[in-house]
Amino acid sequence: MTRLVELEDSGPRRLDPSDIDDEKGDIAVCQCGLSDSFPFCDGSHRATRDEDDDATYVYEDGERREVERVVTVDSNDE
Repeated sequence: MTRLVELEDSGPRRLDPSDIDDEKGDIAVCQCGLSDSFPFCDGSHRATRDEDDDATYVYEDGERREVERVVTVDSNDE
């Protein structure tokens, strides 16, 4: 499966001790790109459990849509 994820930030997110979950004692970092509290995991990855390995998806407003192709534009060409 492939998932199209767009991020708006242009730099790293540094974690510090205040990011530790008081109840769990850990920090879960999002790897799917869907978390509303990105870069922290909020469980949104559960929506990806039944993705087809041969498909490409985009998630918008909590809805999954399969896309036929992804076209990228080089920012230097704009």
